Amino acid sequence: MPFTARFTDGRLFAAPLGKIVCVGRNYAEHARELNNPVPSAPLLFIKPASAAVALETPLEAQFARGEVHFETELALLIGKSLTAATPDQAARAVAGLGLALDLTLRDVQSRLKEKGHPWEIAKAFDGACPLSAFAPVTGEIDWQALHFSLDIDGERRQSGDAGDMLFAIPELLAAMSRHFTLEPGDVVLTGTPAGVGVLPRGAELRLQLAEGAGHGGVEAVTRTAA
Repeated sequence: MPFTARFTDGRLFAAPLGKIVCVGRNYAEHARELNNPVPSAPLLFIKPASAAVALETPLEAQFARGEVHFETELALLIGKSLTAATPDQAARAVAGLGLALDLTLRDVQSRLKEKGHPWEIAKAFDGACPLSAFAPVTGEIDWQALHFSLDIDGERRQSGDAGDMLFAIPELLAAMSRHFTLEPGDVVLTGTPAGVGVLPRGAELRLQLAEGAGHGGVEAVTRTAA
């Protein structure tokens, strides 16, 4: 069955997920913690729809392939088709706000990067993108005021503010739409703040998006396999 995004009120979105468009290093501190240069333009990559799983289901990460790292991200559900859009058009096309884990096989990624090879298999494997339910967008969003967090076994591990993004959400969506048409049902991941680390086994993860004007809050709880 194709993955279909759902809203926090239980409704399914009208279209199945086609693709997940992601941006790397959208927070300067995260780029620095991995000893990567801070980009001057968005670094984009795609995860296939087969990478998506419901965040609330137990995470069966591919631990046998090496270290799996968690990267908590604000997720956007696209409600209207976008091609070469303006930032204003892009902002109006967001149908929901949610949370995601961009799971990364860090050892695999490091080896591939050292060889100058593409690293999709470290980012786009089955189950690499757990997604929460999405809070419907009901009014004008203050994109700079969005705040989200990750706690693991009760300890705060990541805390992100959209105002710290290198590329603000409307501009980021517009840039993406110049390369890839964004279709209804697609999901956009907006980058992870500092604090990424090894995903522990047998742990409880609690992700939260604070409620704000134009949208409700989101909370998702899951566990990793022992």
